[in-house]
Amino acid sequence: MRTKNVLTQDDVKKMMAACEAEALKHKWVVSIAIVDDAGFMLAMQRGEGAGPTTAEVSVEKARSAALSRRSTKFWEDRIKDRPVFMKFPGNLPIQGGIPLMYQNECVGAIGVSGVQSHEDEQIAMAGAAVLG
Repeated sequence: MRTKNVLTQDDVKKMMAACEAEALKHKWVVSIAIVDDAGFMLAMQRGEGAGPTTAEVSVEKARSAALSRRSTKFWEDRIKDRPVFMKFPGNLPIQGGIPLMYQNECVGAIGVSGVQSHEDEQIAMAGAAVLG
């Protein structure tokens, strides 16, 4: 048997706080989702005033990044050349979802929705930086 790294609730709280701080710094209203390596929800926050669809989109971005072990920006770029990747299972190819890698393994993902896609990703990256 091998030991598997997993996110703790403390990790999740710290990442969520870092994401929130980044969003607040820019006065961005967003929804933030953090999932485990299988795409199951660990935390989700819909910012005050964030549109209803941002909640679901943030979850799907996080899930896509966790399951594929790739950023959703990767898939957004990839479908330009190969539209068939739109059919990839569990794939939402819109920038703003990033996998959380720890010791070369995916331990989860963060998805953000509510502002421009590159800004969503900026917020997610602030949360991921907590893992080091």
